[in-house]
Amino acid sequence: MNISYRPIGTIHSPFKSVEGVPIQPTGGPGIRGFIEILPEFVKGLKDLDGFSHIILLYHFHQVQKSQLTVTPFLDSQPRGVFATRAPTRPNPIGLSVVRLLSIDQNILHIENVDIIDGTPLLDIKPYVPEFDQHPADRVGWLEQSKGKVQSKRSDARFR
Repeated sequence: MNISYRPIGTIHSPFKSVEGVPIQPTGGPGIRGFIEILPEFVKGLKDLDGFSHIILLYHFHQVQKSQLTVTPFLDSQPRGVFATRAPTRPNPIGLSVVRLLSIDQNILHIENVDIIDGTPLLDIKPYVPEFDQHPADRVGWLEQSKGKVQSKRSDARFR
């Protein structure tokens, strides 16, 4: 089976390389960027401006390897990649929930950005708390890292 996707746009941010990028949107409060949607997809933005947050699905375009075991930014022990948010996945797809500030034709202005400049955008979904917010009973190995994401920044370990 051959599966392929094509970008619907490009994410722009102040981050030119992986070093120094917040490791999650909550670690990048106030950091702004914008998304340039390709002209053929602009009609799909209709009614999106009614949402305060959006879910971005994108391709980790600077990742050059896949690893099933990784040492995540918030830990010193190797973990299974599916128990982490590491980018070196079998399918290098990223997910971020960002604040949607405004839409100007094909440009979406966003905030709380944790994405490298030039990242290909695969899809956008509205964030709906009733659908997307679930109280967690457990957070696995991340229990020991609560409160650390805001100060943690990316390095080159997942290139």
